[in-house]
Amino acid sequence: MSPLSNAPVASHQSEIVAERRMWIDGQWREAIDGGTLAILNPADESTLAEVAFGGKADALAAIDAAARAFVAWRATSAYERAKLLKTTADLMRQRADRLARTLTSEQGKPLPEARGEVLHAADTFEWFAEEGKRAYGRIIPPTTMNRRHQVLRHPVGVVGTITPWNFPAALPSRKIAPALAAGCTVVCRPADQTPLTLIGMIECLIDAGAPPGVVNLVMGTAPEIADAYFEHPAVRKISFTGSTAVGKQLIRKSADQVKRLSLELGGHAPLIVFPDADPAQVAQLAVLGKFRNNGQVCVAPSRFYIHDRIAADFTEAAVELTRNLKLGPGLAEGVQVGPMFDARGLDKAQRLVEEAKAKGAVVLTGGTRSQRFERGFFFEPTVLRNVTPDMALMREEPFAPVMPLLSFDRLEEVLAQANATPYGLAAYVFTQDLTTATRMAEGLEAGIVAINDPVPATPQCPFGGMKESGLGRELGQEGLDSYFETKYVSIGLRS
Repeated sequence: MSPLSNAPVASHQSEIVAERRMWIDGQWREAIDGGTLAILNPADESTLAEVAFGGKADALAAIDAAARAFVAWRATSAYERAKLLKTTADLMRQRADRLARTLTSEQGKPLPEARGEVLHAADTFEWFAEEGKRAYGRIIPPTTMNRRHQVLRHPVGVVGTITPWNFPAALPSRKIAPALAAGCTVVCRPADQTPLTLIGMIECLIDAGAPPGVVNLVMGTAPEIADAYFEHPAVRKISFTGSTAVGKQLIRKSADQVKRLSLELGGHAPLIVFPDADPAQVAQLAVLGKFRNNGQVCVAPSRFYIHDRIAADFTEAAVELTRNLKLGPGLAEGVQVGPMFDARGLDKAQRLVEEAKAKGAVVLTGGTRSQRFERGFFFEPTVLRNVTPDMALMREEPFAPVMPLLSFDRLEEVLAQANATPYGLAAYVFTQDLTTATRMAEGLEAGIVAINDPVPATPQCPFGGMKESGLGRELGQEGLDSYFETKYVSIGLRS
C-alpha cells in the first residue's frame, strides 16, 4: 500500500479508465500477494485510484502465458496481426478524449499534449500494422546450382518491456506494436505511478481481439519484474526506456542468457542557433521544445548555444515567451505547462538552479517552486544566463523546465561543446545555411539531429541514441527489425 494512500481522493475518477488490475493470460487479475498501490494526481496530490501491485511471481505467470501463446501467434499471418493492430489504433482514436484525461490525471501534462500523445501512440500501432506486412526475407543467388540460399525473418520470442512515466502512452506503443507485428508476444510493465493509461491501451487491444497471452500487463516493483525477465528462458528480448544508470545494470544482467536488449536511455540535447536564424522565431520553437511536458522529455533541448550576434535578441524573446506561459493543472483550460511529475523531480529542479546560481548563473525568469498553488508539484518555467560547463545543470540530465543559455562564436567551437558529453540522443540546429546544416548534421554525435524542427518524433522514422544514450532504434523500419532474428537457410538439391 502506498504511504500516500490517505491523500484526498480526486473528484473526477469517472473520467479516467475504470480497470485497476493486471491483464495476464486473457484475464484481469489481482496481484498474487494482494498488494495495491495508490496512484496520485501530481496537480493536487490526491489519490486517483488504487491498482493491483505485485512483483516477480506475477511477472513469471505472465511470461508463462506469453510463452504458451507465442507458438500460435507467430504462426498467424502478417495480415491477421495487422488487423489487430489497426483495430487497436482505431479504438484508441475513438477513446482519445478519455485516454487523454487519464494520462493528464496521472502524469500531469496539459490535456492537449496528452491527447496528442495518445494519437501519436495510435499512429504507431497503425504504422507497424502496415510495416509488419513488409518484413521481407530474400533469396540469395548461389555459387553452385545444386544449392539454394534463403534469408528468413523469425520473431525473436517473448518480449519483456519496461517503460517510464513521462510518456505513458507513446513509449509502450513503440515496443508493443512492433513486437506484435513481428509475431512476438509481450509482457509489459508500466511505471509505478502511471499504469492507468497503459491499462486503457490494453483494453483497446483486448476489444480489438488480442488472443489470451499474446499481450500481458503486470504492475509491480521494477527490479522484481526485471529479474523475472532475465531469469525466465522464454524471454528473449527486453526493451527498456529509462535512465542510463539503469540501462547499464540491464546490460550486465543480460549476459547470463545473452538476452537481446533495446535501450532508449538518457539525453542532454544541445540546441544551437546560428546567426542567420531569426532569433524571435527560433525563440518560439525553442520554448516549445524546452517546456513541452515540463522538460521531462528524453530528447528535450537542455543546453542552449546561441551565436554571439543574436544572443541578446534571442534571450529577450525567450524570456518574454517563458514568462507568459500559463502554468497550472493539466486539465485546466488554456494551461501550457502542468506540474512536474513528483516531488523528487521538483527537488532536483530546485537543486540544479540553486547550484548554478551559486556558481554565477543569473535567473532571468522563474527559478523556484511556484507559490501560486497550495498543492501539487509546480515549478516556474526558468531561463538562466551566465551558465558554464562546470555546473551540474550542464552535466546531469536535467529533466526539468530550465533553459540554460550559453553563447558561441564559431561552428567548430560549438560542435566540440555539443559533443562534449557521454550522451548522444538528440541535437537541434537552427540555421538557413545549407552548408552549416550539413556540417552539423554530419558532425553531431547524436542519433537524432533536428534541423529547424523542435519536436522530431514520428512513427515512420528511427528513434534512438548513440554513446551512453542507448542501444538500437525504435520506430521506423529499424523498430520492427529489432524484433526479428535473421535466419539463413541453405538447401542442397539432389543431382
